[in-house]
Amino acid sequence: MRRTAWLPVTVGLVAGMTLATQAQAFWFSSSGYTKTQYPIVLSHGMLGFDSLLGVDYWFGIPGALRKDGAKVYVTEVSQLDTSEARGEQLLAQVEEIVAISGKPRVNLIGHSHGGPTVRYVAAVRPDLVASVTSVGAPHKGSATADFIRNVPEGSAGEAMLAGIVNGLGGLINFLSGSSSTTPQNALGTLESLNSAGAARFNARFPQGLPTSACGEGAYVVNGVRYYSWSGTSPVTNILDPADLMLGATALTFGFEANDGLVGRCSSRMGMVIRDNYRMNHLDEVNQTFGLTSLFETSPVSVYRQHANRLKRAGL
Repeated sequence: MRRTAWLPVTVGLVAGMTLATQAQAFWFSSSGYTKTQYPIVLSHGMLGFDSLLGVDYWFGIPGALRKDGAKVYVTEVSQLDTSEARGEQLLAQVEEIVAISGKPRVNLIGHSHGGPTVRYVAAVRPDLVASVTSVGAPHKGSATADFIRNVPEGSAGEAMLAGIVNGLGGLINFLSGSSSTTPQNALGTLESLNSAGAARFNARFPQGLPTSACGEGAYVVNGVRYYSWSGTSPVTNILDPADLMLGATALTFGFEANDGLVGRCSSRMGMVIRDNYRMNHLDEVNQTFGLTSLFETSPVSVYRQHANRLKRAGL
């Protein structure tokens, strides 16, 4: 009698646990939404890293992309150097990723100075690149870099400033556990990111750049597709301490819309997905710790949507 009475309960519990397990497996299984044909390769900006003391530069983004099928590789190049030098370092990693993944090409995504960095790779080795996407990248230079460039060249002030920034870059390099031993080159970064330096770089590598002041560039060059997006809200979350810094640097742009470090028109390249997200320069990579605007699409969702865009384009 007692065994018979417990039988329906036992069967019910087992059935419930089975359904729960199946539901959990469905929830955590890949939907294929972000499953691009070619791997996604992420390239950080100035003073960037892959992971620093357990905190990812691309906060929460690689995992969200991988969850739904994407193969994602996070790269690390010199925190401070010219666009060309960083590009050569990234190219070596792209060649390795192609060999490891077995895929002939990659989808490059570069944030900030990572934008010119990935453009360099696509320009010199288009055979290895399916697409280039820049996020908040200063393709035509940054007003903040122009402001800093007002420090006289060769002066004691320049040497002191470069020493401080190089020291910060070296510290980030050490704490991130980077295997790179490339010296930090703050002045090289400054020359790459100011308007004059960006113009020289663009003359050599114009692929995907707008020919008008604030237009779109060619969508496809040498078989490589070009995309971009950016934000124009330097201050987005009162809980984010980085907003104070970006609010201050935004003043160097005057009345030009910007994300705190990059102007709206300077960020445009190829197909412009959007150039006015309610995001600042760090929100664009879901920093600091995901403290972004409550009134805008999550940065993680923007990356997921873009991965799906690449997927639908056969990339």
